[in-house]
Amino acid sequence: MQNAGSSSKNEPAFLSILGAVIVRPWLWVTALAQAYRLVPRGWWRTSPFLPVPSRDYMEFRLVTQYGGGHGVARGPIRSEDVVAYLQWCRRWSSENQ
Repeated sequence: MQNAGSSSKNEPAFLSILGAVIVRPWLWVTALAQAYRLVPRGWWRTSPFLPVPSRDYMEFRLVTQYGGGHGVARGPIRSEDVVAYLQWCRRWSSENQ
């Protein structure tokens, strides 16, 4: 199983997402919790020994969000979608405690 490491084509999206979350301190804890949930258990046992989700899982999540797959290009990751997802996670968590 491959891991979704950082690549040059993902860096602009990552920086955009990071910037969108940084200016919303009320989402920091939610973002960290969601990032933790994406880390596969026992990540330190397999190369590249980084706490990143599997490439297959990320591809599945991105195809379900943006379409594409099976040779069809998917849409770009948008920071406003990530912020909306984190806001939903925060609301859901507070309503279900």
